[in-house]
Amino acid sequence: MPISDDHHEYSVNLSRTGDRVAKLEAPGISETIEVATPPQFPGGVEGVWSPEHLFTASIVSCFFTSFEAIAEYSKFDFVDLKVESSGTLEKKDGKFVMSKVLLKPVLTIRDESNKKKGIRLLEKAEQICLITRSVKADVHLDPAIVVEEAGS
Repeated sequence: MPISDDHHEYSVNLSRTGDRVAKLEAPGISETIEVATPPQFPGGVEGVWSPEHLFTASIVSCFFTSFEAIAEYSKFDFVDLKVESSGTLEKKDGKFVMSKVLLKPVLTIRDESNKKKGIRLLEKAEQICLITRSVKADVHLDPAIVVEEAGS
């Protein structure tokens, strides 16, 4: 599915709701996201999404949407896709950076003969993800394929 033009904008608005806590909203989206300083930092808040979570989430969700588009375009039939992800924050040259994101997709398919194609499509999804191409962090893919047993 081609993108209709070469320029898109995505608005996100932030409103402070408390000490080190804010609410994110976007026009046309009914849900809001609460965001805060992560608990690893002074004054950080437990149990709330942090910018570091959202950074990692943007990469894993872009990987997902890229895979869905490629699978549809390739007429690739699959049962399920689950992806564990983790982002690494570390100090480099005295400054914190998100240096690495690990994506661990588990693709469930029905037919053993589609394993190689499934791996290729997962790799392609990682390569074409526009968020991955837009960040400095290294993104590593560690894919796995599960063949669903008949009658499962």
